[in-house]
Amino acid sequence: MPRNILFVMFDQLRWDYLSCYGHPHLHTPNIDRLAGRGVRFSRAYVQSPICGPSRMSTYTGRYVHSHGASWNGIPLKVGETTMGDHLRAVGMGCFLVGKTHMRADAEGMRRLGLDPDGIIGARVAECGFDVFERDDGMVAVGPDGPLEDPEAHLYSQYLRERGYAGDNPWHDHANSGVDAAGNVLSGWFMRNAAEAANIEEADSETPYLTRRAIAFIEQAEAPWLCHLSYIKPHWPYIVPAPYHAMYGPETIKPVVRTQDEFDTAHPVLKAFMTSPVGRAFSRDEVREAVIPAYMGLIKQCDDQIGVLLDWLEQTGRMNDTMIVLTSDHGDFLGDHWMGEKTFFHDTSVKVPLIVYDPSPEADATRGTVCDELVESIDLLPTFLEIAGGDPGSLRHVIEGRSLMPLVRGTASEPHRDQVICEYDFAATPIAERLGLGVREAMIFMVADKRYKLIHCEGGFRPLLFDLENDPDELRDLGGSEDHGPVIAAMYERLFAWTRRVSQRTTRSEAQLKEMRTAIRRRGVVLGAYDENDLPLDLTVHYRGRTAAIRKPAG
Repeated sequence: MPRNILFVMFDQLRWDYLSCYGHPHLHTPNIDRLAGRGVRFSRAYVQSPICGPSRMSTYTGRYVHSHGASWNGIPLKVGETTMGDHLRAVGMGCFLVGKTHMRADAEGMRRLGLDPDGIIGARVAECGFDVFERDDGMVAVGPDGPLEDPEAHLYSQYLRERGYAGDNPWHDHANSGVDAAGNVLSGWFMRNAAEAANIEEADSETPYLTRRAIAFIEQAEAPWLCHLSYIKPHWPYIVPAPYHAMYGPETIKPVVRTQDEFDTAHPVLKAFMTSPVGRAFSRDEVREAVIPAYMGLIKQCDDQIGVLLDWLEQTGRMNDTMIVLTSDHGDFLGDHWMGEKTFFHDTSVKVPLIVYDPSPEADATRGTVCDELVESIDLLPTFLEIAGGDPGSLRHVIEGRSLMPLVRGTASEPHRDQVICEYDFAATPIAERLGLGVREAMIFMVADKRYKLIHCEGGFRPLLFDLENDPDELRDLGGSEDHGPVIAAMYERLFAWTRRVSQRTTRSEAQLKEMRTAIRRRGVVLGAYDENDLPLDLTVHYRGRTAAIRKPAG
């Protein structure tokens, strides 16, 4: 059994932009090496197509509707039990190196008197992790100030120590180019994606976080989980030399979209297609600038995984450390007339997932591909089982299911018959464009191996894709009368999911079963006409009793 877990998450890494998942030009030998030693999942889905809620589902093992952190910047409420809480309860430390996109529930902490500088308050504020180094990688600055405090950003401090000048070296060096006159070519503008980032490659974000992860492991006391959460290949789309020049237009996969798809698009889908980012990525010049840079970022990520794997092998840590590699969502990159990730095509919500288990029990599955439907919420119970806990006893809290039967080849039945994804876009301009109130700007996805149904609140018809006959998801069948029975069956799946018990988290199933009879055994007698209506042992304390007769006063 592994003593430790290295949980690697990339940000915005598409499942099909790795060579082990079939990319024809982007070779990722180090991630492929890990896949060759573990199990590669071909149908892994996130629970939201946006960073914050997707990660909160992964960190809690719960669906977005259950934990409530439904968009970036919406706090995970105080009281939600996290990965760190579950693992520490069974003796495993849980540490962060990199990004979480967590926003603390400051009001809830204030109400409960939790000091954010105390150990409990710090864990609540940091999604349950003990922080070795947090880096959300977004030192952006706008007219209303910075998104993050640049002075509190350890990576920015590192860059200054390395001689990178300016008040925002994250932007001016790590995420921008520079011309011959020293003018900053901001990585925020996609026309600059082909530029080399104005930084030495070793000082850029991905190698930096690799070194920080190694530094953590060197000083860590087992057992531990280290969440190495890389910032890239998330935008800004710009990468240092030599990665900026490794790929060109000839290495870009053909775009997946048709004019008919756009012309006949469902109103909600059309709103996403015609958003500013959608319109931008509909232009060939944008794709030709961005995608080679995106590929370069991934190539750098793969090289750093190679650095990490080599070090783990040299130090013997591969023998006692489970390694899990995944992403929080994908990136449309112009497919389906969209950019970013905020809809439910596989381009966005299906992610790479590789699990390496060093145990002999996993030898039978090494180098195999598993096509079972799995969800990101399945990772927490997997980790808990490795740590020696019992995920089954926490089914009232954790909605995911351990992947260990799949990893070790002992599964006797399908893992899941459906996957769920949710997106709350109430805080976006798209909700305003569609005339939706904040309670209507919700879309839900339920999918099995054949069909994918997307339900839109606000009175819209559903979308339906036949994944078997239309794997590129170009033909929406949601308005097809011939598919009425399929739509009804998929809706029944979604309705059954919404009826699940997800908020009854303070009592386990075993406790609830015990409570069915516990109250009677504590002397509460209801519905009995006389003492013989119930077993003697339940009423023994009420039989044969005497009491003094009290005379009326006066």
